Amino acid sequence: MINKRLLIKNLLAHNDESSFYDKKRQLNLHTREGKGKFLKHICALSNSNPTNNSYIVVGVEDQDNEIVGDDFFDDSRIQNLVNAFLENPPKIQYENVPFPNLPKDKVVGLVTIKPKNKASYFKKGIHTIPVNSVFIRRGSNSVPLEDGVFEKNYQNTETVISIENSSRNSIGYTLDGVMDFMNNRHKDMSPKYKVFKELFVVCWAGIPKKVKDKTYLSRVDIELVNEQIKLFYSALDEVAIEYDEHSFTITEYVSLGLNDKTSFYELEKVTIRFFENGYYKMESEMLFQPPEFNRKMLFHIYNSNRALISKLEKGYPLSERENKDLENLPSTFMICYLNGFEDAKQKLIDAKPLLKKHLNPTVYLSFKEAMRILRKMKYDLN
Repeated sequence: MINKRLLIKNLLAHNDESSFYDKKRQLNLHTREGKGKFLKHICALSNSNPTNNSYIVVGVEDQDNEIVGDDFFDDSRIQNLVNAFLENPPKIQYENVPFPNLPKDKVVGLVTIKPKNKASYFKKGIHTIPVNSVFIRRGSNSVPLEDGVFEKNYQNTETVISIENSSRNSIGYTLDGVMDFMNNRHKDMSPKYKVFKELFVVCWAGIPKKVKDKTYLSRVDIELVNEQIKLFYSALDEVAIEYDEHSFTITEYVSLGLNDKTSFYELEKVTIRFFENGYYKMESEMLFQPPEFNRKMLFHIYNSNRALISKLEKGYPLSERENKDLENLPSTFMICYLNGFEDAKQKLIDAKPLLKKHLNPTVYLSFKEAMRILRKMKYDLN
């Protein structure tokens, strides 16, 4: 079992960007340009490494390898993005890896690209990348293939296997991870742990709230300690947790509403199943049904949100009520989008720079939560 934190350290320590490894300061999948750049690197790394894993590390400064972290990115549907644009898409996995020096809401992203034989190419164009484009790695660069012929690289296999073998987990790493989670990072949030199949250790923490006979957790952090990966993190949403001897289930709820009236809706259920042979599998089920609201009222709220964005753009001061509305703006734009206001999502994305620099940090946090939910729903509700 590979310790993903140790794997990232070994990649950073022993290799500059190469034909099997790339690093990024952050991912931007809000725009077609950001998606195009990400897909280009996936395509190139996959084509250049037919017999070994390739990796992209997210949250690292390019110049000096400083680990600065990025936002938690729980989009398991990133595979759907790859499948939508690439022919012969590789299997990929995105994992969130915590580091001790980072704030608890920041992680390093690790993208693992599995080996495959057939060449990948763009079956649909995106941004400046035309249809049928093929990309390969030349050193640390992802470049388009111009002559239609390229030689597959079989020289990286031994190097990658060596790096992976030196990143294997140990009892010491696992115990250190559990103790750090329980006694340091979350000692004031009712931390718990559960051992599955005498091998896997899941730790979780959150602020409990009991409603009737069910307990919900907010400000939730859940980690699979063996591999040093975060399974879930949210500063806003609430979750319910269930487990038995074979599985661990996270049901996520999202708070949505208008005019200070909010309700909780089931968003997604993720089940991790553990097996005796040291293997585990994660299954996701989207549960969300968008709430429907009166269209006339939504039209008024939509226009109010647009006016609020306009005041921010012009630097006008906001009233106390408008500042409160600004906290709710991302979720109300999302509700408008889910009720047929097609350009509401793009309006929200365009407002990102204004929301990010606002003095109230809750405003940008609300934006990130809304975009996270919209990413989850993209391939499930279309």
